[in-house]
Amino acid sequence: MSPLRKAVSAKLTRSRAEIPEATVWVDVDVTELWNLRAAMAPEGGRAPSITALVARFVLIALAEHPLLASRLSDDATEIVSFDGVNLGVAADTDRGLLVPVIPRAHELSVDELDAALRELAATARAGSMPPERLRGSTFTLNNYGGLGVDGSAAIINHPDVAILGIGRMIERPWVVDGAIVARRIAQLSLVFDHRVCDGGYAAAFLRRVMELLEHPARAFGRVR
Repeated sequence: MSPLRKAVSAKLTRSRAEIPEATVWVDVDVTELWNLRAAMAPEGGRAPSITALVARFVLIALAEHPLLASRLSDDATEIVSFDGVNLGVAADTDRGLLVPVIPRAHELSVDELDAALRELAATARAGSMPPERLRGSTFTLNNYGGLGVDGSAAIINHPDVAILGIGRMIERPWVVDGAIVARRIAQLSLVFDHRVCDGGYAAAFLRRVMELLEHPARAFGRVR
């Protein structure tokens, strides 16, 4: 194994050994989000990435459900809360899986998140990611739709207590007002540490993310 592969192996093994995880998932109509992104592109410019938009809405939901961005103490007897979110973003690179961190991501706008994500991606591809930028996350986002898959039950990025995955956003038949129409649908999956919260809390967070993604214009003032 390469040094990176060994590090990934050790971290994932520890996660599976120590965390009693559970998963909830839901299919989300992201048609409005898709259209909103297209409308956000300046003339002759580039729209923010889908990942940046999803991240911003996830951060809004985390502010309302902060247990999912907490940690357990070393002896697993206390929940340690944080003032905000350091967002880990799973990245598939030629060297393997990396999870670079955007510090205090909750303070950033969509455009700032987009810039941070692009910078992290470029640094990861260049193989020049400093180790300190891979530490300190309090919640992880994994957009595996870019890998061409619809769903996954991801392994929590220890010592985080939750990871949210989003699959491909593809057109599917969907019932709207009693009629079958083509809508752009994506699956969200939340894997969480059952010691920190129960399924009802996790489901409430996931429903909130779904609401924000399905009706992005309602929260747009909080996003930009």
